[in-house]
Amino acid sequence: MLVSASFLSSNNPPEDLKKLNETDVDYIHVDIMDGKFVKNKTMPFSEMKNIYKFTDKRLDVHLMVEQPEKYIPLYAELNTEYITFHLETEDNIEENINLIKKYGIKAGLAIKPNTEVKELLPYLPLLDLILVMSVEPGMGGQKFIEETTKKLEELRELLKEYNIDAVINVDGGINSETKSKCNLSDIIVAGSYIVNADNFQERIDSLR
Repeated sequence: MLVSASFLSSNNPPEDLKKLNETDVDYIHVDIMDGKFVKNKTMPFSEMKNIYKFTDKRLDVHLMVEQPEKYIPLYAELNTEYITFHLETEDNIEENINLIKKYGIKAGLAIKPNTEVKELLPYLPLLDLILVMSVEPGMGGQKFIEETTKKLEELRELLKEYNIDAVINVDGGINSETKSKCNLSDIIVAGSYIVNADNFQERIDSLR
């Protein structure tokens, strides 16, 4: 299991990013919120772009924004492996997937807990990653939604049926207890479980 560490719940992002850089975590999960698609808002790109000063880990960027096309060119400048935006943005889905790929970056689509897996179907052949939200997007520290396990089963079956080689990522409420409910995923995102701990590496090890 690959682990992507979110610093959304961090009280001191520069320090925690340095500490994460000393671990063997696979990715840094970068949450971007515009205050429109979700209520909360994260720091602007003018600050976020400095992430390279604190970590050389590959980035797993999650855009919780209304207009992904405004953010994709910016985050394509960083050490980014995946850029994921939400299916619920509804407009220009295929165009935005292609825009991400134009920069040589892997493209992902995220779905909220109430969005059905089958709604991804038109875009599956274009995707490198599907991010299943196991909490409502926008805030760290939430409790894992149990129905997520069934959704992962449906998604895994769908990928198999259509012979799609995309990876499955799960984000929200992940810890050493809930990770077993995500066995059908390839990557799990953990935030507060890691960055609120004294020993980051121990927490990362407990998720694998």
